[in-house]
Formats: sequence, C-alpha cells, structure tokens
Amino acid sequence: MAPQSLEPMTLLVRYFAAARAAAGVEEEKVKLPEGATVADAARVLRELHPEKLPRILDAASFLLNEVAVRDQTRALSDGAQLDVLPPFAGG
Repeated sequence: MAPQSLEPMTLLVRYFAAARAAAGVEEEKVKLPEGATVADAARVLRELHPEKLPRILDAASFLLNEVAVRDQTRALSDGAQLDVLPPFAGG
C-alpha cells in the first residue's frame, strides 16, 4: 500500500450571482485535506466568508466539474472545480 500524500489538494471555487456578491470574489482557490467532500468545502467557504456567504450556501446548488452534485458527501479531487449557484428567481 502506497503512503498517502500529506499535501493538501486545491479546489477552484467559482461563485455566481448572489454567491459572488456575498463572497466578494468571482473565484478563489481553496486548500483542503485529501479526501475532503463537497460538504467539507462548503464548511471551509463558510469560515472564509462568514458574514454573508453562509446564508447563500444553505440554499445553493453545486456543480462539481460541471456536473450537478446531489450528494454533498461526494469526494473532491485535486484540481477539481466547484461552482456555487444560489437559487435563481425567474419566470
């Protein structure tokens, strides 16, 4: 069995609409431990932007590498892209 890397993985997070306004950036790179999940990433994002983003994240949808995430226990991989999509009004 090969030893696990102690290096953190990097996740590119892109924010859209109200999530972008709440985070104050369009995108950012976030370091996470190997084996982190979408839920872990959301927890880190709440800590990075505690004033406005947590409320948005509670209702947001996520795309992982452009595929909708239904299960937030889904594991992330180094270099993955996570899009944060707040609920959109329309009609």
